[in-house]
Amino acid sequence: MIMSHLDRLRAVFRMALNLPADADVDGLEYRAIPQWDSLAHMALIAAMEDEFSIMIDTDEMIDMSSFAEASGLLEKHGIGAAAL
Repeated sequence: MIMSHLDRLRAVFRMALNLPADADVDGLEYRAIPQWDSLAHMALIAAMEDEFSIMIDTDEMIDMSSFAEASGLLEKHGIGAAAL
């Protein structure tokens, strides 16, 4: 089974933030949990760049403060909008 970009993004969030495999991350926001601090944010950005082969610029990095915004960022980079 091929994972959707959102499933891949959920996996990246769980891995980068050291969350359980079944953690619900869809409503997650920056600093809403202790694990998502500024250091973890940088790890999350790096993990997203690696997983999706994109480059996230500084403004995007600063603006990305929730799972929903991360999903929108992927679409901005052409991931998901035209995915099968």
